[in-house]
Amino acid sequence: MAAPAMAAPAGSLVAAVLAHSGRLDKEDLGTRIGRLSRRVEELKGEVCAMINKKYHEFLPSVQSAEDLVSQVDGLCSNIDLLRAGIETEVQRDLNVAVAEFTELKQQLERDTLVLSILKKLQEFDTAMKEYNSALLEKKYVVAAQQLEKARSCLKMLESRQGFELKILKALGTELTVQTQNTLYHLGEEWQKLAVWKLPPSKESSSLESVMNSELHLHTVPSKEEEIAGPPVASVLQAFAVLGELHTKLKIFGQLLLKYILKPLILYPSLQPFTEEQPDIFILRFKSEALTLDQSSPIEVFDKIKLIFEVLHKYLLNVPLEQPVEDKKDCRVTLAELLGDMIWEELSDCLIQNCLVNSIPTNSSKLEQYIEVIKSTEEFEKALKNMQFLKGDTTDLLKYARNVNSHFANKKCQDVIVAARNLMTSEIHNTVKITPDSCVALPSLPDPGARDHLKPQKPSNLVRNDMVNLENETKLSRYTFSLPTCRISSSVEKLMELAYQTLLEATASTDQCCIQLFYSVRNIFQLFYDVVPTYHRENLQKLPQLAAIHHNNCMYIAHHLLTLGHQFRYRLTNILCDGAATFVDMVPGFRRLGMECFLAQMRVQRGEILERLSSARNFSNMDDEENYCAANKAIRQVLHQLKRLGKVWQDVLPVNVYCKAMGTLLNTALTEMVTRIAALEDISAEDADKLYSLCRTMVEEGPRVFTPLPEDDKNKKYQEEVPVYVQKWMTFKELMIILQANLQEIVDQWADGKGPLAAEFSAAEVKSLIRALFQNTERRAAALAKIK
Repeated sequence: MAAPAMAAPAGSLVAAVLAHSGRLDKEDLGTRIGRLSRRVEELKGEVCAMINKKYHEFLPSVQSAEDLVSQVDGLCSNIDLLRAGIETEVQRDLNVAVAEFTELKQQLERDTLVLSILKKLQEFDTAMKEYNSALLEKKYVVAAQQLEKARSCLKMLESRQGFELKILKALGTELTVQTQNTLYHLGEEWQKLAVWKLPPSKESSSLESVMNSELHLHTVPSKEEEIAGPPVASVLQAFAVLGELHTKLKIFGQLLLKYILKPLILYPSLQPFTEEQPDIFILRFKSEALTLDQSSPIEVFDKIKLIFEVLHKYLLNVPLEQPVEDKKDCRVTLAELLGDMIWEELSDCLIQNCLVNSIPTNSSKLEQYIEVIKSTEEFEKALKNMQFLKGDTTDLLKYARNVNSHFANKKCQDVIVAARNLMTSEIHNTVKITPDSCVALPSLPDPGARDHLKPQKPSNLVRNDMVNLENETKLSRYTFSLPTCRISSSVEKLMELAYQTLLEATASTDQCCIQLFYSVRNIFQLFYDVVPTYHRENLQKLPQLAAIHHNNCMYIAHHLLTLGHQFRYRLTNILCDGAATFVDMVPGFRRLGMECFLAQMRVQRGEILERLSSARNFSNMDDEENYCAANKAIRQVLHQLKRLGKVWQDVLPVNVYCKAMGTLLNTALTEMVTRIAALEDISAEDADKLYSLCRTMVEEGPRVFTPLPEDDKNKKYQEEVPVYVQKWMTFKELMIILQANLQEIVDQWADGKGPLAAEFSAAEVKSLIRALFQNTERRAAALAKIK
């Protein structure tokens, strides 16, 4: 049956072979086809044998698998039966057991809770009984501890959630009542131990009221009240257990500061006075007459140390807790607690009212301040021994040790305050400064470190052919001196203050030296900012004060030129490298003085022009009313100039005075020349009256130059009016024109080379000629010559 199935493949194989062998002959082809057919039959047999073998091997495996399937089906049915039994019988019994267990557990918890509550109630009751017993025996510490134990029990009972007892409210009320009762008894005991006798509250700040303050400390209890421990320790420890010690101690500390410690610091005459009796110690005060307004820190420290020694001996040397095993360091004394409460305030008071005042005002006294530092160290050491202070260094000792910085700060502050007081004082109080004047300053020490800068002496071996190049004409010793003038006495004192401060800096430490140097710079910067603002109104209204302020600024600038150089090599090395200079401030001060004076000059110039504006342009002088108005205006200008000459007399330097007066007089003359030259028609009568007005100015104008009080010395400056009045010659040429004829005017012109041409332009001269003379051939000829 398999052969036909293999025929098709065999035929295909044959066809394939034939396809590959196209050149084979027919005989070979037949032989090969036979061989192939036999091989196919062989393969067919082998395949059939193999299939039969595999079939016989697989048949037992199928049978064993079918057996296993039947066994699994049986097991599944058994499992289903077991599950059904568990769900019906066992689960019911298990639920019953769980419910019984839960009920038993809840009952156990309730019973445990009830038992613990009953136990706490028992502890509360026991604590209250022991408290009552201890209170009757005045064992305050035990009583307080039992109260705290009862309070702890009550808190635990109240913390039980879902288990509330009506009795707890009653127990809390009882505990509060007994606590207040204990505090009342402790308060009475405390009042017996420390008794304050204070003045009325309205009088608590005066020395007399402080004298009436007393503190009584009971030292030994009576035999009836004697208990196991010291009464002070028992009372204070009980307060500590109840948590009220801090309040009591704070009140005591405030009373101690207000009525004992601070008065001892603030009132130097107050002295502590102690009196010890058999069972009481009394602390009171007495007053002693003192020559000084402030007591030294050493005396204050001794007074306060005495107070703390008394308190430590009779009151504060009390441990607040008994030491725990292996922890003895946990003991805290009452003195330490009181120190933590009041030391900061006490230290601040000592610094502000004692140490600050003891800072030296002179560097020579700094060495003496070592005693104050040692006294401060001893004071703090004593307080630490009494356990008022801890081991760290406090601000009090740090302040005392930092004396150099505080000295510099205080010195700088005093210098600035003194300088500002001088700046805000009256300017018009003046002193006269001459070229020989100098600031009162002690001789400076020789700068030994800078000897190498000294010029070397020339060698004695001088060559015979050496030419002497020195100029035979030598400068006067007053060449670079400030000219004679008046300055404010406050400015002179200000400059002396600057010199003295720099001299102080030369003997100070480096840091102090730097601070003092820059304080001096701050003085001048403060002057630059304060004086023009503070005295602004007076400087604007009063010409004399403006002149004095001008001199003040020039005086300061004059000294600033060399001030830094004088001290350069005496100051610290940091400043010797070029920082010790004031030259940079010189231009500012010169500008400050000039601006103030120039502002006053502008005010005066404005007043002159305003007065001349009422002269009705000097026109129509033949009208008597116009002439009177012009004459009045000129008289007012001259009066103003004379008044200025008097207020500036002996105040301004002579050269400044002459320039200022010359400028103002020149303003008046320029205005008159401009107004007259602008007239279009001047009659002969007008010309005479204008000449009269001009002659008044020429005659009386020089008289306003009175820079010196001595009249005979002023003639020199009155004769030099043309030097200071720019338009003086112009004005005089105008007077000549007003009185001259045409030929004289032409002669004065002199073809543009005469004196008239030096003062007026050709157009101005022609305008005057046209105004003065009628239109004639002679006028035309004269005008033609003015070129």
